[in-house]
Amino acid sequence: MSQLERLLTMLEDELTKYSTDARKMEKLRRKIGLSISLAEQRQIKEELLATIPSNKIAEILEVQRQAAALLFWGIAALGLLFGISLNQPICLLAAIVGTVAAFRIQKWGWQLQAKSLLLRRAEDIEACIAKPNK
Repeated sequence: MSQLERLLTMLEDELTKYSTDARKMEKLRRKIGLSISLAEQRQIKEELLATIPSNKIAEILEVQRQAAALLFWGIAALGLLFGISLNQPICLLAAIVGTVAAFRIQKWGWQLQAKSLLLRRAEDIEACIAKPNK
């Protein structure tokens, strides 16, 4: 597992806990500062910048992943409802497709949020190093 993957996994675990972004950033600061050198941090930041998509859909999913997946959860629910009540296998297929699509959208949004948070943390660490304390 590469250093970037390890950090993203650690951050995704941190995202599961209910806290503010500032609290998550502070926890990350300690974990990143203790385990990674400055050169590795810069390398990880470059890798991260290369992997983050810059299209409008990715920006929306990063911020509103659950709202974007809500449409597909609705399709899944209606497909299940009509599939069972009307005994239509095509509706059950729509339920399966809607569920898979909703899960994938939420997972992608989760990963985008983790990458964004890690990128902000890396930029924040660089800003702290560039500006010495008084």
